[in-house]
Amino acid sequence: MATISSQGIGSGLDVKSIVSQLVALEKKPLDSLKLQAATVQTKISAFGQIKSLVSTLSDAVSKLTSVTGWNAVKATSSDSSSVGVSAIGGTQPTTFSVEVQALAKAKSTASAAITTGIAVGAGTLSLTVGSGTPVEITVLATDKVADIASAINGAGAGVSATVLTDASGDRLLLRSTSTGLAAGFTLAVTSDADGNTADAAGLSRMVVGSTTTQAAADAQATVNGIAVTSATNTFASTVSGVTFTALKVTTAPTEITITKDTSAVQSNIDAFVKAYNDINQLIGEATKYDAATKSAGLLQGDSTVITLQNSLRNALQSLTTGSSLYGRLADVGITQQRGGDLAVNSTKLSAAMNDHMDELKKLFSATGTGAANGVAVQIKALATNLLSTDGFFSTKDYSLKLMLDRNAKDQTRVNEKATRLEASLNARYSALDSKMASLNALNAYVAQQVTTWNKSTG
Repeated sequence: MATISSQGIGSGLDVKSIVSQLVALEKKPLDSLKLQAATVQTKISAFGQIKSLVSTLSDAVSKLTSVTGWNAVKATSSDSSSVGVSAIGGTQPTTFSVEVQALAKAKSTASAAITTGIAVGAGTLSLTVGSGTPVEITVLATDKVADIASAINGAGAGVSATVLTDASGDRLLLRSTSTGLAAGFTLAVTSDADGNTADAAGLSRMVVGSTTTQAAADAQATVNGIAVTSATNTFASTVSGVTFTALKVTTAPTEITITKDTSAVQSNIDAFVKAYNDINQLIGEATKYDAATKSAGLLQGDSTVITLQNSLRNALQSLTTGSSLYGRLADVGITQQRGGDLAVNSTKLSAAMNDHMDELKKLFSATGTGAANGVAVQIKALATNLLSTDGFFSTKDYSLKLMLDRNAKDQTRVNEKATRLEASLNARYSALDSKMASLNALNAYVAQQVTTWNKSTG
C-alpha cells in the first residue's frame, strides 16, 4: 500500500527549505560556468564579425589585383537618345563620330482576307528564313486561319504568326523574329488539295494576294564617314572593344568618346581603405582598456587577435619593388594614422592616377616573388590564408567551441552532483524523521506511564 511521506513532521524541521538551500549551494558553480559560456559565445560572435570584415577586405583587394579593376573605361555619347555606347575594360581611349541612316527592320507580311471562321483547305506550306532549310507545315482540311497561325508558331521557324480580323475577314500576319536582311522569310504553298498552288482558292490563297507590309533591312550607319551595316541595331564588332547601338536615325554626327575611368579606380581604393578601417576599428574597440571606468573590451588581452591586427598592419606597410616609382602606400597618399586607421591624401592619389596610372597599378597589383608582389597582392595572400579552412579563423572558432563543449560538460557534472546530493539529503532526512517519530512516540508512552504511576501512588 502506498504511503504519504512529509519530511519534517517527525523532526519538526523545515526539511524542504534546508535541502533546497544545500542543493542551491552545490549548484553555485553554475553561475560562473554560465557566465563563462555566455562570454565564449560572445567571443565566437565577435570573431565571426572580424572574419566577415576580413572577407570584405579580401574582396576589396581582389579588385585592386585584377586587370579589369584597373582597365575600366568610360564610354559617352554626345546624343545618347540617338546612339547608345558601351566599352569593355582595356579599350584604348578614342573618339569617333557615328551617323545613323536607317534602323534594322524585321520583315512583315499580311495575307489576303479570308472569310472569318471558314476552313482554308488542306495542303502543305513551306516557310524559309534567309538561306536556311525550309520548314514544312501540314494544314488539315478543317484548319482555319487561326489553326495555321498556331502551327507556324509551334514550328519554331524564326517567324511569328498572328491573326488580324477586320471587316473583310481574317488575315494571317507574319513577322520575322529577328531583324536584318538575313532574317527575311518566304512562304510558299508546296501542295494544295484543289490541285492548284497558284490560284486564289484553297490553301494557296494564304500566299496569293499577300503583301509585304515591311521589308527586312539591316541597320545602316557611318563611322567617321565609312559605311557600316548590322543585322540588328547593335554594332558590336565595328570598333574594337566598343559596342554602339543605333536608337534612331540621326540628322547630325554623334560623337562617341572612350576615356580611362579613374573614378572606378578611386572607388576600388576607397573600398579597400574602408574595409581595412572597419577591421581596425572593430579590433580596437574589442581590445581596449578604459582606465577611467576600469573596464576591458571583450578581447582585451587576447594575444591571437593582437597578432592578427599586427599581421594586417605589417601587410599594409610592406614594401614592393613591383613599381619603379612607388614602393609603399604612403607614396601615393595612403597613410596610417594614430590608432591604425588609413587616411587618403586625395590630392596625392589623384596626381598618381592622372599622371602615373600604370605605376600606381603596379604598386597594388604587380606579381612576382616576395617583395616583387604588389601591396594588394600581398594583402590578398594574407587574407586568403586567414580565411582558409585551416587558417586563423577556423582554428579560433574550433578552440572556442571546444571551450563551450567543456563548459557544457562541467555544467552537467555540477547538476548531476547536485541531483545526487538532493537524493542523499532527502533519504537522510526521511530516516531522521522516522527515528524522531519513533522517539517521540516512546517519550509520549513513558510520560503516560509516569503519569499513571503517580496517580496510583498518590
